[in-house]
Formats: sequence, C-alpha cells, structure tokens
Amino acid sequence: MREAVLRSHRQAGLARLYGATALACLFACAVPMAPALAQTITAKPVPADTQMLLAADTLVYDNDKHTVTAVGGVQIDYGGNKLVAQRVVYNRDTKRLVASGAVELINSDGTKVNSDYIDITDDFADGFTNALRVETIDKAYFAAESAERMGGVLTTFHNGVYTACEPCEDKPDKAPTWRIKARKIIWNGEKKTVRFENSNFEFFGFPLAYLPAFEIADPTVKHKSGFLIPGIVYNNHLGVGVKVPYYFALSPTYDLTVTGSGYTKQGFLGEAEWRQRFNNGEYSLKIAGINQQDPNAFIGTGNRYVVDSGEPGDPNKFRGMMGTKGQFAINERWNFGWDVLLQTDKDFSRTYNIDGYNDLAHQSSIYLTGLSDRNYFDVRAMRFEVQEDTLSSDPTARAAKQPWVLPSLDYAYIPDMSVAGGQLSFNVNARVISRNRLDAVLADPLDDTSINNVRGVEGESSRITAEAEWKRTFTTDGGLQLTPLLAFRGDAGYVNANSASLAAVNQMGTNLGENVDMRSSLARYMATLGLEARWPLLFSMPSSSHILEPTAQVFVRPNEQYVGGLAVPNEDAQSFVFDATTLFERDKFSGYDRIEGGTRANVGFRYSGAYDNGWATNAIFGQSYQLAGENSFAAPDLVNVGAESGLDKRTSDYVGLVGFNSPSGFSGSVSGRFDEQTFEVRRAEVKAAYSSLPISLSAKYAFIEAQPLYGFTTDRHEVTLGASTHLAQNWRLFGTGTYDIQSNVLVKDGVGFAYNDSCFTYIMTYSQTRDTITKEVSQNIGFNLSFRTLGDFGSSTSAVDTIQ
Repeated sequence: MREAVLRSHRQAGLARLYGATALACLFACAVPMAPALAQTITAKPVPADTQMLLAADTLVYDNDKHTVTAVGGVQIDYGGNKLVAQRVVYNRDTKRLVASGAVELINSDGTKVNSDYIDITDDFADGFTNALRVETIDKAYFAAESAERMGGVLTTFHNGVYTACEPCEDKPDKAPTWRIKARKIIWNGEKKTVRFENSNFEFFGFPLAYLPAFEIADPTVKHKSGFLIPGIVYNNHLGVGVKVPYYFALSPTYDLTVTGSGYTKQGFLGEAEWRQRFNNGEYSLKIAGINQQDPNAFIGTGNRYVVDSGEPGDPNKFRGMMGTKGQFAINERWNFGWDVLLQTDKDFSRTYNIDGYNDLAHQSSIYLTGLSDRNYFDVRAMRFEVQEDTLSSDPTARAAKQPWVLPSLDYAYIPDMSVAGGQLSFNVNARVISRNRLDAVLADPLDDTSINNVRGVEGESSRITAEAEWKRTFTTDGGLQLTPLLAFRGDAGYVNANSASLAAVNQMGTNLGENVDMRSSLARYMATLGLEARWPLLFSMPSSSHILEPTAQVFVRPNEQYVGGLAVPNEDAQSFVFDATTLFERDKFSGYDRIEGGTRANVGFRYSGAYDNGWATNAIFGQSYQLAGENSFAAPDLVNVGAESGLDKRTSDYVGLVGFNSPSGFSGSVSGRFDEQTFEVRRAEVKAAYSSLPISLSAKYAFIEAQPLYGFTTDRHEVTLGASTHLAQNWRLFGTGTYDIQSNVLVKDGVGFAYNDSCFTYIMTYSQTRDTITKEVSQNIGFNLSFRTLGDFGSSTSAVDTIQ
C-alpha cells in the first residue's frame, strides 16, 4: 500500500514509555468528540458565469473525441480552485478533467491535494484519484491509496492514513509521532464529521490499539455536539476521579457543556457551563454540586463540612457553587463586566478544582472601565473569597473577615497641554468598605514581641481622595537635570465601627502604650513642594559605556494628619516594603489610607553599563533621611505598617541592588536592606539564572528579618531551586524545590519529564508539599497527553511548576 506518511524503524522501547497512558486516551477517543481539527475537502459553489483560466505550454484540440489536452506546465484557475499538473485532458462531453504528472489541486478553502493522477469534474465538485496526499490549511494530513469525492461534500479515502504531525524534512521516511490507519476514512463536509472504519492507532510507528469505528468532528467546525476527552484527577479527600464532559453545540453563538465526575470517596459531582457570545462581548454561567458520600474525609482540614451526623438531609453532605463571568464592550473606550462566585462554603470550588474558580483568593467583582489616550476610569464592587482549609475559629483564618468593597473608584487624567511648561496630572480614588467580622490579632501587653494589629474594623468605612501634581524638568548646559514638583492632595472619609471594633482598637492602644483617638469622620490634606536633581554622567570606554546618575530628592510637606492615636483604619496600605525600587518614590506607602508626611530627602545613585560583548550591568544604592517633621513610618497605625521597615528612623537603612545579564543566558541580581549603623543585613534577596540549550537553571534565596510589630515574629529564610534539561530532541527533564531554612522543612519539591513536538505533548510530574508546622506531607502525581486535533487527556493541572 502506498502512503504519504511512510514507515520508520524507530525502536519500540520509545513507544512503551507512553503506552499505559496513551492507551487510556485511545479508548476515550472511541466516542464522538468535538475537537478543532482542520479544513474539509468541500468544494464551494462556483458562480455560473465564472470563467476558467488556463495556461500551458501546448494545447491540443481533438474535435473527433471532443477533448482538449493541455501539456507542459499546466495551470488552471476556476472560481478560486487551482490545479497544477504536467498534463490535463478535458472531455467536453463528460465535463471531466483528467490530470496526471505531479498533480496539485488547491481547493478554494486552502486544502491541498497531491497525487500523480486525478479525475475530477469541471466544477471541482466530484472526482477520483489514486495515491494521493492531502494537506489542510491547519496542517493536518491525509494519505490514501485512492480516494473519491461525491457531491462536493463527501470524500472517501480507501486504505487511508491521518495525522496532524508535520513530515520530517530531513527524514521523510520516518514515521510521525502518531497516526491513524484505517481501511476507510469518510470525510463528510455536510454533516461535519470524519469517520474512521477498521482503524489502528500507531505511536512512533508501532500499533497500540485497534478501533473498529469511531468518529470525530469535522475540522471546519469550531462547535459540534459530542463527548470531549475525559480526564483523571486525584485528591486525598476525594479519591480517584474520572471526568466525562459532553458538549452541546446549540447555536453558533451559545453552547453548553455538561460534565459528570465520579470520585471513589465522595461520589458523583455534576457540572454545567453555559456560554453565550454577542457582537460586543460574551458571558458564561457555571454551576456545580455534589452530595458527598464521606464528609468525614475532610476532618482536620478546617472545612465546615466535616461531621456526618448520619441523619437524612444532613447539610454536611451537599456542597455546590454558582459562578458567572462576562465582559462587554460598550464602545471602543468603555467596557463593562463581572466575575462573581457564590458557593455553599468557603473552599468548595478549590477542593473540587472547578475550572476558573479554584484560585486560593478569588476576587468577585462587577466593574466598569474606560480608557483613552489621557484618561483612565475604573469603578468596581468587589469581594475576595479566600478558599482556605483552616477552621473559621482559627485566628489566622481569613475567609470570613474579608470585606465588601462597594465600590472602589480610580480615575486618572493628564491634560494634553502643558501648564507653565510642565506636566499636570490628576488622580482620584474612592472606596466604601463594609465588613461584618472584626479582623484583629491582639496579644499579651506584657510581651513586646507579640503581634498587635487590627487589619479591619467591623462596620463601614469610606474615603475619597483627590490629588493634583505638576512637575517640569530643566536641563542645564552641564547636563544637570532639575525637576521641581508641586502636589496637593485632599481626603475626606468616615468610619462607623461597632463596639467590638472600638474595644479592640482601645486594647491595641493599651498594648502599644498609645492614646487612642479613633475618628468617626475625617478631612485631611497634604501639600508637597519637591525638587529632584539628577546628573547623568556618561563614561565611554573602548569596549563599553557606562552611565552613572547621582540623584537627590527633597520633599517639603507638613506632618501627616491623624497620624498616631490609631485614628484612621488602614485598609489599602497594609503591604509595605522599603527597598531599592521604592527609594525614589515621593510617597512610599502602597495605598491611599496612609500619606507620607514631613520633610524627607532621598539620596543615592543609579548605574547602568553596556559592553560590546553583550553583557549589561545595573545598580541602585541609596538612603533616605527624615529632615523635619514627624516620621510617618515611625508612627503606629492599626497594622503597624512602618514598624521595622528601615524607614522608621530619622536616617533610614541603606538599600541597594546590583544586577547583570549576559548574551549566553546567564543573569543574576543581589538586593538588600542594610542597617544604617552596623550595615547588618535586614532584608536580602539573591537571584541567579542560566538559560541556554540544553540546560536551564534558577536559584533564589530570600531573607527577611523578624518584624514582630508588623506580624512576623521570626526571621524568614527560604531557598528555591529549579532546573530543566533537554535530554534529547523533544525530551525534557525538570524539577523544583523550596526549602524553609528557619523551620528546617522542604516546603515543596517536585520532578517531571516531558516530551513535546509539533503534534504531541506528554508531561508526567510528581510533587510533594509539607506543612511547616505539622510537617504533614501531601503528594500529587499528574500527567497530561495532548494529541493535536484529537484532544487532551489526563490531569487538568500540572503538579510541578516547570522551567522552560
């Protein structure tokens, strides 16, 4: 039998590496599916008045036989269908074209047919050919001993072969990674299906499975009803699970996917997802639910569904969720959308790995955004669902303490005209927060290393902030750049905290020795006069160039109002890190609830170097000084955000960063914060990476000194290593590990290997995670097979973060 895809003699051992998992995939494929494949051989109707264009070296007219013969470099173009051959005979009685000699037929849809002989009607609708090879526009390939097409829609391949693997240019005789050989392949362009009869699935040239008959969706269809590739999952509390999805192609604009999952420990989980598309957007709605067989499997995980009373209608048994996402373009500048999750308990979607809703912290929001060249607008209502497995009574539990933000607003505008020769900008931020549970950790007042903070008060609070900034840069003849700056900001807000929150704030004040002055309303302002001086100096050398830029800033402003006295809740400025990247920020707080006040100077330098051999270096180093007024970072707030930050002194710690990268793929950086007197390391991070075939390596070390007032009572040391190597063409081995030096625990580690080519991907991973306190180990094994045009099979997520 002649085939376009020929046999090879690759060793059988290579195929056995995939055998077990591939066989499962093959039997899953034996049901109707709805993948996206390629284009079908379907001739589009040609208008009646279309002319046939013909070019050839010689034309011979035979009036007796009613034939026209074109010989030598024949080219025919008819209604977008093109035919190239050495010889073409056209019979005017039968209206058929017989082409021979290196024939190539390109249909109007882009499908290519190569053969030595083709017999086809003059409208390119019906035909017959021997020893052909078909290449679709999506790079899927058919080959057969012979084929015939009828009605312009039905193509039958006899003793055919199908694959989505591109032929090897260097070794055309080498077998593709996978192919399907069938006694008959029926390609139905009207029903949009491809049917294989008496077929064998071959892997690296070796047969793995015999499939009497199966059918897949026509490549031209993006949506067709049928079963999708099933999946396998595993979880300690759920057991082994098999997912079987069924896709309903109800319309070109909307569809439905229903998935049934059977778990050995918990029973049947049902899922359904509705998707609908419009001209200006789309939305989806997903629901899922399970009546758990064994809620006791979750004992010790913190989930509230842990006790099985054994009574009918036990509420611990049923768990479920409903989620919806959507986004619509109102016009070219404005978008409206939402992402909302509702569930029976705090971590159902994460426990059962509901796609799109399984993040540890899921943000539910409804938003309206607008963007133009000089304007940005965003308003949204939102809430974070923390899908944790800790008990609600645990002080570290976060889920029930998350507030509703109703709403949050951001607006930015930069006028297109200069003002006094400089740039003017405006920013507005507003938020309204409602929290129904106090978020506080209060410790023994006699223990000065204990945590004391009130991250969120129970009740309502709001704030609106408006800020204007003007700045202009002057450059002297000597290259010195001077940038004066003026900024003014105003805030207004209110707080309606319940008695429990006020009592917690008072206790925190007692613990810290602070007088409490919690305000129910506030109005504050901040005016800033600033000047930045930069002097970039260029040093040119025979093989390199270097820029050293000494920089000094001074910002003159009044003290931050309501600082001290724990007067104002801090909701959006709780995360704070002082390092080289924030050294030259005008306001180093991460949010609007705090304002940096007092007169401050930032002094340091920036450096960058470029070398002719492709190397590059960069550095930042400097220090900050509180020159006058009250230091905002030394004044406690409800989360002690500035405590032990390195800025809570009149002379800050030193901060610096040094980095490099090379053309060979080697890069690295060292950054840190150092005590301003002893130069002792307070915070450090070291990164190194190398990436060049066949090896990729990465290493990271992080150290953060204890910040008990900020919530971290011990030093934090962590090392993360990763590696990946290409063992051979298409083969890759990879691994990663994270080690907590302080607690002496290998927090997580994993290894895996992968194979990847143009038509097939295989990944197998094994990973472990350990609790830093209990040392409890959890293990995960994952695998995934992906056959291009056929589908995926295996775990829905990888167990190891791989390095490319």
